[in-house]
Amino acid sequence: TTSTNAVVAERARAGEAAGLCVVAEEQTAGRGRLDRTWVSPPRAGLTCSLLLRPVTDDPGWVPLLAGLAVARALREHAEVDAVLKWPNDVLVGERKVAGLLAEAVDGAVVVGLGLNVTNRPEELPDERATSLAQEGARTTDRDTLLRAVLRAMSFTPPDRLAYREACSTLGRAVQVHLPGGEVVEGTAEAVDEHGRLVVDGTPYAAGD
Repeated sequence: TTSTNAVVAERARAGEAAGLCVVAEEQTAGRGRLDRTWVSPPRAGLTCSLLLRPVTDDPGWVPLLAGLAVARALREHAEVDAVLKWPNDVLVGERKVAGLLAEAVDGAVVVGLGLNVTNRPEELPDERATSLAQEGARTTDRDTLLRAVLRAMSFTPPDRLAYREACSTLGRAVQVHLPGGEVVEGTAEAVDEHGRLVVDGTPYAAGD
């Protein structure tokens, strides 16, 4: 498909119920956050999108908790030390193993996941990325990993504390690249009640 997020968004607009999951062996126009592309060889990764209809007064937390769900699934089933980089990149050994893209569509949220599973070093975008195979994961079976991720997609209020505990960004000197191109430097102090990253007292809702 071009993009699993695009497929699920179209179904969401047509009134599809929550829980729809679309999985693709290959995307020809995969997208990441901040208008980036997501490229992975066919069958090397887990590429999917899930339709959620969250009942929450603060949808800003949905992308963050989706990242937490992926990190939990990888820790429990792949047995890798997965942590989070705000807002929802999943890292192993300081390198990115998975990225998520959450998009609001007619009251629903489409959460897309790109997980590097068996990618070799030459199949990754740069040295800042890794794959489960490179990290010695207990399993690289994509069906097992998909089921584990979907089971973990259950969001409750206590998960906000769990997110903060799993977020390796906090307490570090960071650069926040904002959507308009501005770069802010400072110390990542907290993730506030709306899921925003607080850097030197200023909250940021979007960036990298």
